[in-house]
Amino acid sequence: MLELEFFGGVLLLLAVGLLASMFRVLREYERGVIFMLGRFYKVKGPGLIIIIPVLQQMVRVDLRTIVMDVPTQDVISRDNVSVQVNAVLYFRVLDPEKAIIQVENYLEATSQLSQTTLRSVLGQHELDDMLAERERLNADIQDILDKQTSAWGIKVANVELKHVDLNETMVRAIAKQAEAERERRAKVIHAVGESEAAEKLAEAAQVLGHQEQAIQLRYLQTLVEIAGDKSSTIVFPLPVDMVSKLSGSKE
Repeated sequence: MLELEFFGGVLLLLAVGLLASMFRVLREYERGVIFMLGRFYKVKGPGLIIIIPVLQQMVRVDLRTIVMDVPTQDVISRDNVSVQVNAVLYFRVLDPEKAIIQVENYLEATSQLSQTTLRSVLGQHELDDMLAERERLNADIQDILDKQTSAWGIKVANVELKHVDLNETMVRAIAKQAEAERERRAKVIHAVGESEAAEKLAEAAQVLGHQEQAIQLRYLQTLVEIAGDKSSTIVFPLPVDMVSKLSGSKE
């Protein structure tokens, strides 16, 4: 009698356990991929779903956007400069069935693919492109990843390059290059200014050469400017023809 009660209690516990395992609750951002005897059955959720014990198994899939850091990669640019680059990847699962069936571990697969794609794409560009055209490089990497992961039911929303690190030797070389470029621009601007000033002086000389009164007024203006100086003695040359004209006017 006691043995029957014991076995009855065990069977009751097993029945309660099996009944409890039948019910699963999936959150709004979760889906359950159901397999029936090893074969794909359907995708269920969200909410309360029922699983037949032993016959059916469920794999949970998160549909939220996943933020994944791409580890630092050693990249050699097209102009043979060694840099270290890392990035951040934003993606989400659109098709839970493909994400579970088409690839063993979609998180690990996406991580490895992003690393190889990052090295491949950046290796085709020069260092200046990595530093100045990040938006275009981000778009190129995102487009390649999105095409390759679509077979896994994954949508790559965005890729952002975070850091492009250079060794100290290259940093000093870039600083020297930037300084040389600034000096070149300064010399060009100075030369352009000298050329424009020479043109204006030539035009002024032509005007003064045709108008004698203009030359006299210019001398008088210069005398007025010098008179405001605090110098005690001023020696100012006066052309002979101007003196003769001034003396002639007095007569």
